[in-house]
Formats: sequence, C-alpha cells, structure tokens
Amino acid sequence: MFKNAISKRAIIYPLLMLSAMWFGYFLQMQGFFQSCFGAIIPLLPEGLLGIITSPLLHGNIDHIIGNSIPIAALMFLLYQFYPLVANKVFIIGWLATGLLVWLLPPIDILSGEYMYTCTIGASGVVYVLAFFLFFSGVFKWNTKLLTISMLVVLYYGSLVWGMLPEELFYNMQEPSKISWQAHLSGAVVGSIIAFAFKNVGEKKKKFIWEFPNYYSEKDDKLWQEYKENHPEDFMELPYKKRDDIWDHLDELRKR
Repeated sequence: MFKNAISKRAIIYPLLMLSAMWFGYFLQMQGFFQSCFGAIIPLLPEGLLGIITSPLLHGNIDHIIGNSIPIAALMFLLYQFYPLVANKVFIIGWLATGLLVWLLPPIDILSGEYMYTCTIGASGVVYVLAFFLFFSGVFKWNTKLLTISMLVVLYYGSLVWGMLPEELFYNMQEPSKISWQAHLSGAVVGSIIAFAFKNVGEKKKKFIWEFPNYYSEKDDKLWQEYKENHPEDFMELPYKKRDDIWDHLDELRKR
C-alpha cells in the first residue's frame, strides 16, 4: 500500500551523517584534530585512524558545505532505492576507500616526488555513492534504477574530472589541495560494489509475455472474441465470416 512512500531511513541516515560531519567540523574549530590528527596519511601507521575519521573532518566552511549537499542527496537515493544493501554499501565504501587512499603513495604527478599529505573530507564517500548509484542501475538494467543513474549523471556527471590531478589542467605554483586519489578511490570502490551487489535487491522486471514460449489461453480467447465482435477493426485484413451452422443444414442431412 505504501510501497512508493519515502523511507524513514532515507531521511534519518543522511541527517545523522550530516550531524556527524558538522560536529567533527565544530571540534576542529575548537582546536581538536590538529596537525593531521584524524586525517589519512598515506603509508604511515599514524594515518590509519583517518580511514575512519577523515570523512568527518574538513578544511574550511566551503569544504564542508560542498560535501554536505551531495552527501545528503546521494545518501537519500541510496537508502530510498537500495534499502537491502544500503548499509553495506555505505560502510564498505567508507572503509575501503579510506584504505585505498592510505595505500596509494602521494606522489606529485608532475615532479614524481613523494609528498607528505593529510587527506580529510567526505568527497571519497561522495564518489562511492555516485558511482554505485550509476553503475548499479546499469548492471541491474531496471527502468526505475536506470532513472536514478541518469539523475546522478545529470547532477554529478562533472565528478569524473575530479578523478584527475588539477595540475593536468592548470599551471599551479604549488600542489593542489584537492585529493584526486580520494576521488579515484571512491569511484573505483563504488563501481566494484555495484557489480558485487548487482544480483541483490530489485532487478529488471520481465513481464510474462516477454518469455519466448508464453501462451495464455485466456488471452487468446479474449482476442478471438474481440475479433468477432469488432470486425470493422479488421476490414483491411482478409476476414472470414464465421460460419453459421444453419446455412449448412441441408449438407449435414445428406451425410
């Protein structure tokens, strides 16, 4: 009855995530999480904590606002249309993306030099959700879920450029502060999760008449009755008038 109603989880979980992000930012403003504490520091043990905490930390007000809007929208779509796997997608995506960022060596794309970097922000999670929602709809080939995929492309298609270093597009005096590694990691993880869960949950609906050997006696009877009751609809086709047994009464008597 309420199949198409908005899920409570699709409202509550995005609000919880936003609350955690803004609370983390508030703690930063109070002097907590200083000197890269809580950030992902690639290949260094002290950076492992950032796998859990870095999506809740942000560099400035523009950074957190820029991540809050897509996090809210994409989490709503995830929990509304993928309720069976939403928690797994979110948690696995969060942790796997952070781990992949930690494993990737932070090398300057132009000079090739190793850089000591501290990565914070929820953009990696944003990429996980966006790429999961897009590829999941494609893999399942379900009309409703494909619509979600198209919405993601329409509003967040430009995310693909964030997977490349800014240095490739601009002449920069110093290395970019935007972590393309986090974006690329999130995109890869989201795509893999979409493939892994392609057979879970709602799939492409195949109607009975799409099967090659489909036959319905009831439908066939209705079709024949319609043809007999509406002969004018078939005037352009060869049409044989129904035989009346009384017209052949003499022939039957002779047998």
